[in-house]
Amino acid sequence: MVALGFCGAWFLFICDKKLVAIHTKETREPFVFDCSTAEKKPKDTKDDNSDGGASQEAGTDKILGFTVSPSGKLAALTDDTKRLVLFHCEPSWQCISIRWVVRRCTSLVFTQAEDQLLVADKSGDVYSFSVVEPQREGEQKMGHLSLLLAITMSLDDKYIITADRDEKIRVSHLRCPYNIQSFCLGHQQFVSALLVPSGHPHCLLSGSGDGTVKLWEYESGRRLQSWDLRELEEMPSSEADKEKKPTVCRIASSPDSHLIAVQCERLSAVQFFTLEREGEEKLKPHSRLSLPHCPLDVTFDQEGRLWVLMDSSDAPLQIYTHRQDSWEYDADCPKLNTVVEAFKPHWETLEASTRTGTSFEHLYKVSFDNVTTYLQKKQQRLDEQRLKRTMAQKVNSNKKAKKETGSQLST
Repeated sequence: MVALGFCGAWFLFICDKKLVAIHTKETREPFVFDCSTAEKKPKDTKDDNSDGGASQEAGTDKILGFTVSPSGKLAALTDDTKRLVLFHCEPSWQCISIRWVVRRCTSLVFTQAEDQLLVADKSGDVYSFSVVEPQREGEQKMGHLSLLLAITMSLDDKYIITADRDEKIRVSHLRCPYNIQSFCLGHQQFVSALLVPSGHPHCLLSGSGDGTVKLWEYESGRRLQSWDLRELEEMPSSEADKEKKPTVCRIASSPDSHLIAVQCERLSAVQFFTLEREGEEKLKPHSRLSLPHCPLDVTFDQEGRLWVLMDSSDAPLQIYTHRQDSWEYDADCPKLNTVVEAFKPHWETLEASTRTGTSFEHLYKVSFDNVTTYLQKKQQRLDEQRLKRTMAQKVNSNKKAKKETGSQLST
């Protein structure tokens, strides 16, 4: 996993097995947490082998997901050795607890009250872990029948919103998750990204492997809008981009919720929208930022600047500021220079991670045209039967002719 984030004034860089936190306003020593050197699972701890037979030894310590609390004072990550690590970020970084999840996780989120940490796993279950009691084991809250890919919360902590591989977005009550409020249905492929914008508490944005971004009134499950990202791209960034499926991998909102950034996997551009209220919310295309390389992740800082991590060995980290209806690269930003200096020792890890990075390709459903195959085989059988009948008729005709010739000779 390669990702960016902010925890207050701390810039977060997540790559492979490490979380690196760099302070952008003060000269402080970077905080580094390496999962490969973290606490191991006690041998007497119960292990659930329902994770496809995987065990602690099968884990590689690679980080699978991370999240930051709404206040920016807490952060959490989970890795493929099934750790769930909780951090306190302010005034300084501290590892509060290391707990263990039942199965490998795909997404996690704090409640707005920051009293619970909700974790979605690969089997479709959601577990709740207490933040107030950091050593307490998790409790199962709900389950899907498919792999969960994203989880988020309503801004009033009333609903858990989950998305899965089977194109479903489910809105469930936090207090009693078996009570389903609604389904947001309409995507044609797996749902890979969710966002409830802070300035629009009743709206939900979703992104999918079908290349669309949709706007929902999630409490009723009503779809307000849908944008096909391929239609917004006037000219593909490269010839290779024309053949790629625009899988939405990140939806981020600026601090004032004015701009929505949408990143697609392996496409060297970021599409921006504005969410405006005209009777009801409307999602409108705003601008498009073309990049020299494919972005690995994007995030906004507290001032509304866009930080972009790119698949480049020369300058992987860049900052862009929106000025006069265009995005400008801030090469001389003091924050960028501070972060880059602390970031340099980890560039090698970043390059190795991008070469082996996973994608969404395995999540696409493969369709089979069984009818065409059936008709082809049926026609083949008919042709073979017709050929056999023709050959049999020829053999019978030859036999009959020989028999008649023999009878004439005998007379």
